[in-house]
Amino acid sequence: MVPPAPSQSPPDAAATALPRRLVVAGTDTGVGKTVVSALLVLGLAARYWKPIQAGLPPLSSEPSDSQRVQTLSGCPGSAILPEAYGLQHPASPHWAAEQEGIVLERQHLWPPEEEEHKALVVELAGGLMVPVTPHLLQIDVMGEWALPVVLVTRAGLGTINHTLLSLEALRRRRIPVLGLVLNGDGFADNATVLPRLGRTRLLGHVPRLHDVNPEMLAQVWRSSGMASWWPATASPPHG
Repeated sequence: MVPPAPSQSPPDAAATALPRRLVVAGTDTGVGKTVVSALLVLGLAARYWKPIQAGLPPLSSEPSDSQRVQTLSGCPGSAILPEAYGLQHPASPHWAAEQEGIVLERQHLWPPEEEEHKALVVELAGGLMVPVTPHLLQIDVMGEWALPVVLVTRAGLGTINHTLLSLEALRRRRIPVLGLVLNGDGFADNATVLPRLGRTRLLGHVPRLHDVNPEMLAQVWRSSGMASWWPATASPPHG
C-alpha cells in the first residue's frame, strides 16, 4: 500500500515560506533545470551558483547556464556567482575534467557564504548520479551541503521511473526534498501520481516555453503555482 502524499494545497499567505537557499536538481540532463532555476532567481530575487559548468567555449557555441539564467530572469550580473569549475567539454564533469587536465576538489564545491536576506539557487550539472570524479558522485557532494532540493522532472510519458528513483536516492542520503516541478508538455496523470507515489509536494508545472523573457517568466512564476509556496517572498525586486 502506497502511503499518502503530503498535502498538495499551497500554504496560505500566513504560512511560513519554504526555504530560500536551495538546490535545483534534475532527473537527468536537459530536463529543464536552468529554466526552473531562472524562475526561482526571478521569484525569490536570489543569487545563482552553478558549481560545475561543462560545455564552455571554444568547444561549445551555446551560452553557459549562468548566462542563460541572467538573460531569462533579468537579474543583475552581481547575482550570478562564478562557477567553481568551468569545463569546455559538454560531458560528465569527471570525464571533461580529465580531458582538460583538471582535478575537481570537493572542498571547492561548497556553496557560497550566506548573505542576510539573500536567497541562493544552486543548479547542479546533469542528474543526481553524475560523477564529479571517478570516485565521487554529485549526490554525495550534495549530502554534505544540507540544502533542500527542488527536483525538476519531465511532465510527459516516461518520467515516473526516473523521478521515483531520484527521490529514493535523495532520501537514502537524508537529503531533504522540497518537492517536484514538472517541466514541459504533460501527461495529465503525472501531476497526481508522481507526488502520491513519491510522497512529496507538487510545487508547480512549467509548460513548454518559447522565446522566453523575464516578463514571461514572471507570469509563469505565478501561473505555475510556484509563487504560492514562497508566499512571503514571491516576486520581490532584485536589490
